[in-house]
Amino acid sequence: IGPDQIEALYQYAKFQFECGNYSGAADYLHQYRALCTNSERSLSALWGKLAAEILMQNWDIALEELNRLKEIIDSKSFSSPLNQVQSRIWLMHWSLFIFFNHDNGRTQIIDLFNQDKYLNAIQTSAPHLLRYLATAFIVNKRRRPQFKEFIKVIQQDQCSYKDPITEFLACVYVNYEFDGAQKKMKECEEVILNDPFLGKRVEEGNFSTVPLKDEFLENARLFIFETYCRIHQRIDMGVLFEKLNLNYEEGERWIVNLIRNSKLDAKIDSETGTVIMEPNQPNVYEQLIDHTKALQGRTYKLVGQLLEPAQAQPAR
Repeated sequence: IGPDQIEALYQYAKFQFECGNYSGAADYLHQYRALCTNSERSLSALWGKLAAEILMQNWDIALEELNRLKEIIDSKSFSSPLNQVQSRIWLMHWSLFIFFNHDNGRTQIIDLFNQDKYLNAIQTSAPHLLRYLATAFIVNKRRRPQFKEFIKVIQQDQCSYKDPITEFLACVYVNYEFDGAQKKMKECEEVILNDPFLGKRVEEGNFSTVPLKDEFLENARLFIFETYCRIHQRIDMGVLFEKLNLNYEEGERWIVNLIRNSKLDAKIDSETGTVIMEPNQPNVYEQLIDHTKALQGRTYKLVGQLLEPAQAQPAR
């Protein structure tokens, strides 16, 4: 077996792929990579193998190939930094097929997209991918430390990229604009239903559902409620339900379940129709006042330290 025969195997695998025989193409490309000594050609074969596994919906194997590609792209010496950035962007686009079908995809997308090198590539060349990272953060409750850093990215990129999902986060966590967040929730629902990755439908008998839409809206309401509670100590439930797009009966049930299942120190006053936050945690305004007082004290101390040497010097 010589170079000509090995090259013929590559061409035959490509032919099988174009004919729709993805299983055969994936097998031949695997064999080709075991024989190939050309790193560029081997990388091209790995892209083809990834495509074949995605088309066969073999999500576990596709995720393995995706991780192999990532290792090569991150360690390979490219002719220019721009080529490496472009490869990372292609990898993230292809990964959407995997992450929104794999059982652990919502965690994996955060692990990949939120890395500094990949996040920089998104901000400079593919800001539309922020939609998918934002969605993953909203439906994934275990990423709060990283989530705070991501909010800073949303704040920085408000002028260069706008999307209903990223704007929703900006309304809640940057501008504290709850009426705007309510409007954005409706827009987010439309975005999810019309997005090929977020709007994946599941058939249940004669009904078709979009699981991610319901999960997104539930968590979006939770984000609004938590932030609203940090700002106010007594909340009119009617006003709150309006901001959450819930009727009174649904909203009261939702809040009761939320308080019962979460660590929120709150109670419902049925007579006045309000939610009362326990005073053991200062609200946002009180925290701001405390920080300002502390800053003032540190400023006086710093000025005093600067003036001491000048005052200690004898007059000439």
